[in-house]
Amino acid sequence: MPNAGVFPASEDRIVSYFADEPSHVTQLRETIRRFMEREMPREAVRQWDRDRTFPMEVFRRLAATGVCGLTVEEEYGGVGHDIFAAVAVIDELSRRGMGIAGPYIHCAFYGGLNIGENGSESQRRAFLPRIARGEMLFAYGLSEPDVGGDLASVTMSARRDGDRVILNGTKRWCTGARFADSILCLVRSDSAAPRYQNLSFVLVPPHLPGVTIVDIDHLGIRYAATTDVIFEDVEVSIDDVLGGPEGWNQGWRMLAGPALDVEKLEITAVAYGIAAAAVDDAWAYSQERRQFGKQICAHQAVRHALVEAKTKLHACRHMLYHAAWLATQRRPCSVEASMAKLFIGDTAVDIVLACQRILGAYGCAEGYDMERYVRDICVMPIVGGSSNIQKNNIASRLRLP
Repeated sequence: MPNAGVFPASEDRIVSYFADEPSHVTQLRETIRRFMEREMPREAVRQWDRDRTFPMEVFRRLAATGVCGLTVEEEYGGVGHDIFAAVAVIDELSRRGMGIAGPYIHCAFYGGLNIGENGSESQRRAFLPRIARGEMLFAYGLSEPDVGGDLASVTMSARRDGDRVILNGTKRWCTGARFADSILCLVRSDSAAPRYQNLSFVLVPPHLPGVTIVDIDHLGIRYAATTDVIFEDVEVSIDDVLGGPEGWNQGWRMLAGPALDVEKLEITAVAYGIAAAAVDDAWAYSQERRQFGKQICAHQAVRHALVEAKTKLHACRHMLYHAAWLATQRRPCSVEASMAKLFIGDTAVDIVLACQRILGAYGCAEGYDMERYVRDICVMPIVGGSSNIQKNNIASRLRLP
């Protein structure tokens, strides 16, 4: 049987874009699509998933196209603050899994956005040109064994000792810690200060003495291990505090600022891209597979399932790119970003599971990408802020008592 899931003809895909999508974004999509066909063949992507890793050389070739600079201002070597285009890159790459989309996020979003929005001038000049060239990857150290959504309750401590900072504690679900150049850790930096005024972000290279990394086996998103990272009397400079010395106890402001709104969109773009790939595969398979003397797409149950999936995907697209457009324009988008994360994270699960049923047993078999889509999509309503957390965010920002 032919391998299901080749992209439909380009004229079919063009109608799926916004009518007013900037022309440079449409051209960028074509560039990424050609890159994927050349550098990310389906069987190679499946092998990366089986090996739970990604090829750094392929990511470097992606970076050579300049896309890592989409979240970096021109004065620091980037191409400007174009979140809409950066989201489109994730959307397209995620159609072949997170093998390269993941590292792209670790560079352009975890690195570019946080350093650009909250870094000191010396940090911007030291890091952003390298980020724009794809030379630095970052990991998040936010959650802890007893801290998930309530990040203001983190207990990992940071104690100042002259121009040094001493770190102790454990971070959990720290994906990419083994390949990251730096872990962006949210720490409690003042035990006496009031809640929300006692947090800082610290940039911690994972190779420092006192850092121990322990892998956690997990479902889906297998481009990298997620880990516990244990810090025992780890010493960094006060200049490694995000924002420099002036960033001390400013962590909550940084966490709740524009960078976090955009962070919701990158994982949402992954969910959308996976769902789009599942629809493409199911759409193609339904025309190849014959049962009871006709293509299965001629059976009403399959036709309706495909149309419902396509319709839900269309709604997801509008929510994602509306929020991305607001972020690019630097307009307030906290509510829209949380709504997109909530709706797309949950709806994408429905879409992918419906597409899996269209493929039947083949949707569960290794050698068909659908089984990977299912594994990956099931974590999307959880990672990057769970659906329930997004509901709380939306209610609070809309001033619901």
